[in-house]
Amino acid sequence: MEERSIGSLRVSSVGLGCNNFGIRLDQTGTDNVVHAALDHGITFFDTSNTYGETQSEVFLGRALGARRASISIASKFGMGLDERFPDIKWSAHPDYVASACEASLRRLGTDHIDLYQLHFPDAATPLEDTIAALQSLVAAGKIREFGCSNFDAASLRSAHVAALGQQPFRSVQNQYSLLARDPEDGVLAVCDELGLGLLPYYPLANGMLTDKFVPGAPPAEGTRLAKMPENRRGHWLGEEMVDRASAVHTFARSINTPVLTLAFSWLLSHPQVSSVIAGASNAEQIAANVAAVRALSPEVIAELNRLTA
Repeated sequence: MEERSIGSLRVSSVGLGCNNFGIRLDQTGTDNVVHAALDHGITFFDTSNTYGETQSEVFLGRALGARRASISIASKFGMGLDERFPDIKWSAHPDYVASACEASLRRLGTDHIDLYQLHFPDAATPLEDTIAALQSLVAAGKIREFGCSNFDAASLRSAHVAALGQQPFRSVQNQYSLLARDPEDGVLAVCDELGLGLLPYYPLANGMLTDKFVPGAPPAEGTRLAKMPENRRGHWLGEEMVDRASAVHTFARSINTPVLTLAFSWLLSHPQVSSVIAGASNAEQIAANVAAVRALSPEVIAELNRLTA
């Protein structure tokens, strides 16, 4: 599989999102998905201290076992859980950064995290303080690179200044897909300007860019759309979004190409994208995600841009 860069890291162009671990998948199910990912050449695993109510990191660490040394683990801090988890806070304060990292290292059963990410901006903590804490973790060997998530273009520029000429954010993980093209409003340009790798999440638009989505039909039982709260479902299943998804599906059929291939390969046609993060609940989905990637012609890319503008 092609590898791309995030700072000093080299990661597979298709990554595995680990938010299913600990909720939809038990340890055995996690083992099966992780081993399938490794066997298909995936070397980038993205988790968080909140996924699976803290169990995603635990299950991932166990599943990797001795193969951990050959892959890159990305984890996150700075998003809260409910009152049952008082140590998991919505904070980027330096004291919390250090304690959250130690807790993630314990859960993962590793001595370092390859990419440590601030999950959401924290207006209560100066970026200079958060980035200094992350730089200290690099100096201590506890993390290799660090990044952020859900940052806009202006915040990314501010963060670069806040690094004070030392190690800065190397990546930004934002929602990006054919149906959610927000990073084109400045974030892609900042990635070029500052050398950041973009890590798209929800690359399949909550399942609307898969064969499970049938325009006009209720969401299939068990899918992300079916489980979504009503207010969010109203956004994704609104008329405009469904019309754009339908156009992509119709175009995919017209050129005899799986819609999954269009979704993944369109994202990877952007040089700013380091890895497309997609979840999976079984080995078959892993195989399909990896097989979906191919080079798209300029004409196909231009038509996808037009259909989903």
